[in-house]
Amino acid sequence: MSEQHLLVPQGPGEWIAPLQGSMTVPGRVFADRDTIAQLLADEGTQSQWSALAQLRNVAALPGIVAAAIALPDIHPGYGFPIGGIGAFDVETGVVVVGGVGFDINCGVRLLATPLRYSQIESRLESLGEALFQRIPAGLGAQGELRLTILDLDDLLKRGAEYIVSKGYGFAEDLRFLEEEGCIAGADPHAVSDLAKHRQFRQVGTLGSGNHYLEVQVVEDVLDSESAEAYGLFQDQVVVSIHTGSRALGHQIGQDYLKDMARASAKYNMHIPEPELACAPINSDEGRRYLAAVACGANCAFANRQMITHLVRSAVQDVLGLSPRDIRTIYDIGHNNAKFESHVVDGITRQLLVHRKGSTRAFGPGRDESPPAYREVGHPIIVGGTMGTASYVLRGTDAGMVKAFGSGIHGAGRTLSRKKAAKKYWGETVAAQLLSQGIRLWAHSLKGISEEAPGAYKDIHHVVDATSASGIARAVARLRPLAVIKG
Repeated sequence: MSEQHLLVPQGPGEWIAPLQGSMTVPGRVFADRDTIAQLLADEGTQSQWSALAQLRNVAALPGIVAAAIALPDIHPGYGFPIGGIGAFDVETGVVVVGGVGFDINCGVRLLATPLRYSQIESRLESLGEALFQRIPAGLGAQGELRLTILDLDDLLKRGAEYIVSKGYGFAEDLRFLEEEGCIAGADPHAVSDLAKHRQFRQVGTLGSGNHYLEVQVVEDVLDSESAEAYGLFQDQVVVSIHTGSRALGHQIGQDYLKDMARASAKYNMHIPEPELACAPINSDEGRRYLAAVACGANCAFANRQMITHLVRSAVQDVLGLSPRDIRTIYDIGHNNAKFESHVVDGITRQLLVHRKGSTRAFGPGRDESPPAYREVGHPIIVGGTMGTASYVLRGTDAGMVKAFGSGIHGAGRTLSRKKAAKKYWGETVAAQLLSQGIRLWAHSLKGISEEAPGAYKDIHHVVDATSASGIARAVARLRPLAVIKG
C-alpha cells in the first residue's frame, strides 16, 4: 500500500488507517500533521519501532470492535502502541498483556490547595526539600508501611480504601478516584508470591523512570465552567503525583506474558506478533490475568493514596495547612483493561477496553463520574514534561463515540531513554530548569537525562491536536514549580 494510503484524513486532527493484511477493523489516529509525518517516516524505514505498524497489528486481534485507536501522544510500545486503545467484544475478544503493560494503572493524582503562588513563593525551596525527604523515590525505594502477606492481600482487594482505613487520608478522597480507588474482581491468588514479595516495602513510594511529584501553579484557566466544577482557579497551587503499581505490577506483566504465550498457542489464535500474546476474555487464563490486573490497579490506587498522605504531612509542616485543606481533585490511571459499556453503531455493548498510555475520558452524563463532575465529565490529568507544563482536560460526547471515552495521558516520547541519556546531561538539564524558575530534586542524574524535556513531544501541540479532534477539551494549564524525581 502506498504511503499516501496508509493514513487517510477524515477531518480536523483525525485519520484512518484502512484495512490491509489481517486487519479486521481500521485504525483511527487522532494527531496533528507533524505527528502523522513522523509516523509515516518511521513506517518508511520499516523500523521495528513503528507505532503505525503496531496499531495495524492491534487491529488484527480477535474480537476487536470498531477500530484500533491511537491518540496524539502515540509512540511505540511493547507490541501495543503507547497512546493506544483497543476495545474487545466480551464474548469473542481477547485480553492482551501488551495492551496494559508492565506498570499496571500507572496514573496521576491531582491535589488542590486553597493557596495562590504568591502565598508560597518564599517557602517553595523548603517545601520541595520537605517533599524530597518525606517521599521515598528512586529505583528500589522502600516505604515505611509494614505489611504482612495477609495485609498485602487485603490491600490488593480493597485498593485505596485499605490505606484510608489505616488512617492515611479521608473517606472523601475515595469519591474522587477512578472506580473510587478499587477495581472489582481482584483476586490475590492470581498474583505470584514473587510479585507480592517485591511489593512488601514499596507502598507509598514514587519509583523512578518517568514517575514524578510536582508542585504546580494553575497558569491559565481555559474552560471556566469545568474549572469551577473541579475547584480550580487562576494562580492556584496544586500537586501532581505520577506513579503506579511499582514492582508488583511489573512482575504481574512478566508472569503473564509467559502464560499468554502458551494460551495463544493452546487456543490456536492468530497473533500478528509475539508481543501481542493474549487469551480469550472468557478463558481461565484470561479471567485469571484480569483478576491479577485488578490487583495491580488497586495496588497503584493504594500507592498514590499513601503518597497523598505524605504530601499532606509535608505541606502541613512547611505551610501550616491542615491535611483536610488539601483536596483530591481526581485520580486517573492510564495503563488498564476494564469492562465498560459503550454505544457502537447505535447499540450499547459491554466491552473490555484496553488503554495503554491512555486515560479513561468520560464525557458529560456518565454515572462513573463523581456527582460533582457529572455535568461536565470527569477530569483527565495529563502529565507533560518537567520543563513545560501539564494539563487538565475533560471528556466530550464526541470522544465517547470516536474513542471509547479515552484521552491522552502525556506528551509522548520522541527519544528512547537510552538515546535521551546519550543526548542530554543531567546537570545541564537541571541548570536549564532552574533558569526557568523550576526547582528540581532527583535521586539520579541519569534519570534526569532520560526524562529531559527534549525527549518528549511538545505537550502544547499534543493538547491542541486533542482539542482540534474534538475528543477532549482543555480545562487548565499547570506550570511546574518544584519537581521530585526518582
